[in-house]
This record gives sequence, C-alpha cells and structure tokens, in this order.
Amino acid sequence: METTRLVIGAAMPAPSISQLRRRHFPHRRGGAHCLLSARAARPTFLTRCSYSSKGDGNSRESSSTVRLDVEDSSDQGTSLANEQRKGDIYELFSQAQRNILYLNKQRLLTMEELKKLQDENTFLLQEIEALEAEVQGVPLEAVQQSTFCELLLRIDIMVISGMISMQEASDFREKLVNNRSVIQGTFSEIHHKANTELLSELRLFLRKPIEKPLHVVHICSELDPIASCGSMSTYVAGVSCVVQGKGNLVEVILPKYTSLNMDGIHGLRKADTEYESYFGGIWHKNRIWTGMSNGVGVILIEPIQLSYFSRDMLCGYPDDFERFSYFSRASLDYIVKSGKKPDILHIHNWETAIVAPLFWDIFAQQCLEDPNKLEMCGLDPRKLHRADRLQDPNKIHLVNILKGGIVYSNKVVLMSSIHSRDVIIQGSRQLEATLTAHKEKILVASQGLDGELWDPSKDIYLPQRYSANDIEGKSICREALKRRLGFRTGSSIIVGCICDGYSDIHNLKEAVHVALRRSAQVIFMEKLGSLKKSTARALKEEFINLDDNIAFIEEYDETLAHLIYAGSDIILCSSFEDPSLQIAMKAIKYGCAPVQINFPNDESRQSQGRDCRNRVMSKYIISTYGELSLLQALDSFKNDPSRWDQQVKDGMVKGLAWDAECYDLHWEAYSSIRKL
Repeated sequence: METTRLVIGAAMPAPSISQLRRRHFPHRRGGAHCLLSARAARPTFLTRCSYSSKGDGNSRESSSTVRLDVEDSSDQGTSLANEQRKGDIYELFSQAQRNILYLNKQRLLTMEELKKLQDENTFLLQEIEALEAEVQGVPLEAVQQSTFCELLLRIDIMVISGMISMQEASDFREKLVNNRSVIQGTFSEIHHKANTELLSELRLFLRKPIEKPLHVVHICSELDPIASCGSMSTYVAGVSCVVQGKGNLVEVILPKYTSLNMDGIHGLRKADTEYESYFGGIWHKNRIWTGMSNGVGVILIEPIQLSYFSRDMLCGYPDDFERFSYFSRASLDYIVKSGKKPDILHIHNWETAIVAPLFWDIFAQQCLEDPNKLEMCGLDPRKLHRADRLQDPNKIHLVNILKGGIVYSNKVVLMSSIHSRDVIIQGSRQLEATLTAHKEKILVASQGLDGELWDPSKDIYLPQRYSANDIEGKSICREALKRRLGFRTGSSIIVGCICDGYSDIHNLKEAVHVALRRSAQVIFMEKLGSLKKSTARALKEEFINLDDNIAFIEEYDETLAHLIYAGSDIILCSSFEDPSLQIAMKAIKYGCAPVQINFPNDESRQSQGRDCRNRVMSKYIISTYGELSLLQALDSFKNDPSRWDQQVKDGMVKGLAWDAECYDLHWEAYSSIRKL
C-alpha cells in the first residue's frame, strides 16, 4: 500500500507596512467584528494544501511548501505532524491578530485625518464664497442692497421705453426708498424677470409708506474700481458707499469707456432701449448700461454716433472739453427722461462742472420738485490748475468751466487732508477771486479708507488676520512676506515703499541707503500707472549689488500690496498730502509707521492743521509722524520696542474709514442743501 503524504502550505510571512498600505481590505464597522471575521476566514486566507502520491514520478510539489511524511501505522509520526501543524496555525493566528490591530489603528488615524480635512474643507468653502463676492466687486453686506439698486435702474428703463409715466415712476421710487428694509424679501430674483412681470409686482407694492431718505446722484468721469485715473475715483467710491450704507439712495453716472474694468461691475446689463440728448445743435442717440459697484447703482452712457469714449485712455486728449461737455448734457437728459428727481446732484472737477450752469439754465424745473435745492461741486485742489489751462488765454471772453461749477453750486467741497481752506484758495491762481467770493459755501474734506478692503482684521489677502487687540498675526504676515520675496528670516526690520509717482527720486535713494546701512530689508513696489520705467530702472541700477536685502516689484500686485503693508514695520510715502496720504493711512491701519520722503517746506508746515475742525485723523498723522525721519524711526524701533508697539496699536484703532469724519461733513452739507 502506498503511503499517503500530506502537504501543508507554509505559513505566509507577515506583510510589511508598505505591503499592507498597497492592499485593499474591506472596511468593517468595529474592531470585534473584524476579529471574528478574521477567525472564521483563517483556514482559507492563510493556508494552502496540496496532495501528492509517493512514487509518482510525474507529481510536482511547490518549492514554497513544507513536506510532512506521515506514516499511517506510526503514532509517533502522527503526533509530530499534529504538533507541527498546531505550531504553524498558532503562529498564523498571532500574525493575523497583529495585522488586524495594525489595520484598526490605521483606520482610526485615517478617520481622524478625514475629519480634519472635512473641517478644513468647510472653512475653505466659506472663504471661497467671500472671495468670489469680493472679486465680483460686491462685499458681503452689499449683496443685500443689489436688489434695491437694480429695481430703481429697471424703473428708469420702463420710463424711457414708455411702459410707465414719469409720475408713476416717481411714485415707485418713493415707495421703494421708504421701504428698502423689506425690498430683498418682497422682490426675489428680479434679474431674471421681464419688465412686464416686474411692473405688476411694483404696482402691487405701491401701497406701503415710510419716511423718505436722501437721493444723491453723482455725475463724474471716474469711479474706483471701474474707471480710475486719479484720487477722485477713490473719493467718489468712498463717499457713495458710505452715504448709501447709512440708508440713503446713491447712484453714479459715468461715460461708457471701452477701457472700463468690467470686473468691478456686478450685474452689468445693456438696456433694450435708447434715448436722445441734445449737443452741438442736433440730437444724438445714446445707449444705457446699468449695473452695481460695491452695492451702488451705476449708469453708463454710451454715445452711438460719436466715438468720444471709445479710446485707450479716460482723458488726456485735445477734445476733452468737448467729450465731457457732451457727457454732462447727456447725463442731465437721462435724468429728465427717466423721471428722476434727486435731492442732490453731486458733480466733480472740471470734467462735469458744466452741469451746474446747464442745470439752472435748462433743467431745473424738470429735475426737481423744488428747484431751489441742488448740488455740491467736489473739487480736487491739485486739479484747479488743470482748469486754468482749459481756458485759452487768447480768448479771455470765454468762461472758465470750473468757475461756472463753483458759482452755480450750493456747496463746494475741496478735498485736502492737511491744508486749510485759505491756503487752498490762495494757491488756486485764476480761481482765487471766485473761491474767495464764494468762501462761505466752501468745505474742506479729507480722504478716507475703504473699511472693508483695508482692514487687517478683515483682509482676505493675508495669511493671518490681526488687530490691535490681537497683534500676533502681524508676525506671521512678516515671515510670509520674507519667504515670498526670498529674504532671509530673522528679526530684521522691513521697510516697504508703495511708490505713487510723487516721490523725489534723490530722496528715495537716500532713504533706501539709510535703511540698508541699518541692516533693514527694503521692498519697493511700483504703483500701477504712476511711475515711469526710467525711475524704476534708476533705482535698480543704484542697488543692483544689494539684491539680498532689497526687492523690486515693477508691476503692481494687489495681493502683495496688502502683504507688504501687513508685513512691514515702516512704510515710506511721498508726503502726508492727498492723494499720497492714502498710503500713510493704510500703513497706520496695518500697524506700520509712515515716514515722509518729501518733507514740506516751512510755509506748508505752518498751514497744516489750521481750520481743520473735521480732520482729526489728519491732525493725528501730522502730530505723530510729521517730523519723523527714517533714521529716527529705525532707532526707535530698535531701542524702544515697547513704546513702538504701543504707538502703532494706538494708530490702528483710529477712525480712518470714510464713515468717520468725511461722512459727517458730507451729511451736514447734503442736509443743508435739502433744507434750502
């Protein structure tokens, strides 16, 4: 009889950690269940058996198996085989237990990591929603105002297209303004509704009353961030947003430039109707575009037959006077034909100054229920000389258009943060006599900051937000800035410079030399469109061998600009005059010390601070930093850090936004005009 041979597969070696990670094991709900499953599966999962007959020359045996010869008639052989098998099975079971415990541990760690990822994902989604709103030019609190603004602009189109009368449009506007707190809930998804459907809802809504706030219409040539070529765009945007944010209605009328920043307009819509305006003895057709910018209603006027605004630049052409005169008249025609009757018309600089005499001579009875109340003329003192040049000295019989704006306006606002009214008037050349004669209606207002965009506690561009009460985030921003620019890490002081084109190149070079001699790291960023390439090249050539301690950014980067303010300790700026003062204000808000490059002369110093009852912020900046040199700032930072920290924290809590003193002055002026 042939002896039967039993071949038992050898125990599989325990897999390595890397092998286990590559395998795909089915997940179990609990550790005990996993253990029971492993026990039930062990004979097939861990062993392999084969049989062969003794003496069979054709039989093949696996090289990976252990052969046990078992004699049927021998008790001793059977006992040895059983003991060997028990030992192998016990080892296999021990290996299985260790593998299961390892897998359970890995599963728990994976679940913890997954929970962290889910939490991070939820946070990132919230941040993305905020970023998307900001990219569209609509801060989160402005989203609720968009329905209100679009309703009013749609009413304009209904009037011009003949769907409703001017009187009905006026009734609609009054009811909407008086009940704006419930607009969002009453009119939903109006952007997708036809005018006929929307009109039905408006007529149903016509029965609800409340007190009427102010209705202000700005007629201007620029508005940040849609169209900007100077500080006036920032002023119009800041004042518009803050006045509307206080519960009033604000709208801005602009030319439809081909170079508009469309990313700054939310819900841009071309009206399916046109209107005519009178200019040069004939009537011209115009298209209307409507939208919102930072929650404020925007009307864009596009001439169909003329190419006044189909150009690369906003202004700077020989026919600028003709271009903006056309726009001014077209704006007034739009107001009349849309049935608007605003409380205030706010015009700006020479570009729209002609609105004032045109209004009183032609449009007063058509635009206002009470034609005794009208407008303010907002002026940038630096542009008063530009108005002088618009008048041809060989044609002295022609009227200076800015004079007309001053004479015909009820109030005149001069934007200046440090100069008094008298100093501005004395430096206005040909307009001095006109401003002196109308001195009583002149107000001086200072610049403000966008409280949402330029606040380190809300700043979406920073790796870590911070405030005066929780300043730790500034250190994180400083290190992030150094890593981004390739600076060595450590305690080196950082001196930043956002050059706005008004800095004297020699003073700037000297300041950089001073900073580098004191082992500071210097960052130089060129503000968009403000600095000639030759200036940037000259600075680079001067410091080309010191590239480890100085960084040049030739193209303006909004994200990096915020990080420079947050990560720097000192910010160099041209001066504390407008519009350079914006840089100083941002520096203070982000916990930096602003240092002037161009110090004012003695006469200018004496004029600073006089007749500035509304400019508390300007007084603070001048008194705290007006005499501070870069060398003094560097020494103070190094030798008295506790005093330095306290001073920058004091500045961070100051009211620098538009809704501080600048709003108070404008509201006082608007209210006095409405009472006329």
